[in-house]
Amino acid sequence: MRVLLKITDIIDVEVLQRIQDSFSDATGLAAVTVDYKGNPITEYSNFSEYCTCVRKESSNRDCCFQSDAHGGIESARSGKPSIYICHGGLVDLAVPIMVKGNYLGAIMAGQVKIDEEEMKRLPFGTSHELTDFSKNPEIMDLYDKTLKTTLTQVRSAADLLYTIANYLVEKQMIHIIQEELHNKNLELMEEVKLRSEVEASLKEADLKALQAQINPHFLFNVLNTIGRLALLEGADKTQEMIYAFSDMMRYTLKKEKNNVVTLKEEMEHVQNYLSIQKMRLGNRLNYLVEVDEMAEDILCPFMTIQPFVENAIIHAIEPNARGGEVRITADILKEIAILKIVDDGKGIPDDRIHKILDGTYEADGREKNTGIGINNANKRLMYYYGVDYGVEIKSELEKGTEITIKIPRKSLAGRGL
Repeated sequence: MRVLLKITDIIDVEVLQRIQDSFSDATGLAAVTVDYKGNPITEYSNFSEYCTCVRKESSNRDCCFQSDAHGGIESARSGKPSIYICHGGLVDLAVPIMVKGNYLGAIMAGQVKIDEEEMKRLPFGTSHELTDFSKNPEIMDLYDKTLKTTLTQVRSAADLLYTIANYLVEKQMIHIIQEELHNKNLELMEEVKLRSEVEASLKEADLKALQAQINPHFLFNVLNTIGRLALLEGADKTQEMIYAFSDMMRYTLKKEKNNVVTLKEEMEHVQNYLSIQKMRLGNRLNYLVEVDEMAEDILCPFMTIQPFVENAIIHAIEPNARGGEVRITADILKEIAILKIVDDGKGIPDDRIHKILDGTYEADGREKNTGIGINNANKRLMYYYGVDYGVEIKSELEKGTEITIKIPRKSLAGRGL
């Protein structure tokens, strides 16, 4: 979206006022600076008594504004100072303030008389004839007292103002461009930092830890459960559990050199994990997995969802004697897959959520391992898709937690996957 600059964004009004006052004192010309709508942004400098008297009547004031508007428009059209005759018979000038071809306003100056022969060489700043003040002695007397100069001096004054205005604009534009470059450098540094952190994490086997996210605690429970089932009942459930566990192992091992999977593959891995946990926890665990068929072929980083599901089991289901429910859904909203992992556990305090996501949360045993998995998953999502696609965690104490992950429908090849 294009941001429209205002004249006050480019020029310091206090500095401009001082320059304008000094210019008027040195030349005797009146001056004021207006925005592109013609509204004054500075105080009038050296405004003539003649013009002050003329503008007391609204009809005359309207004619003055029309003259100023004509001069400003002409200077904006040409991009150069415009010198013209106002309806009151005085010489005025308009110096445009331009940025990259855009008219932001003008310095209006003048209110002086010049030789009649020179006046004939100037255009009128209005479509109307000159206003006749011959029947108003007060105005005519003030007209006679108005400063008289030469066209050469008026042009020199216009050139001086044009040079000053351009200098102020160019100086401030350089400052703005430098500031924009500085901000872009900061953004680039943040991206480089994030990329370095992710790559360092991968090199330090953080991704391996994700691939082996089935931590010792879980493996111990699985093996114990398989042993009890084999001892106490027939082979069907034991076989089912072994198959699910084998599929999980196969999934983690075959993806060792390929970190991209379809959402369907990732969800099948989560299904296997939940089916094993269901056998272990029995009626204490209820779960639901629903995936929109349109989302199944979307590519995502390997082990995107499982760390959050494991976190729900460890912190929401296991500590509760009555157990609980975990729901995993994947829906399509325009060109984005919206993944949600929802549990009805005890919830997470806000301060802990921030620490988990930025990797500063520390705890003992399995809790710490899960935090690492969530932080890594969050960093990888932001690395591959940008900061707008990080993990969002909403939680209410004693009511549950909702994890939201957004995955765009686009290739991940550009990020080295």
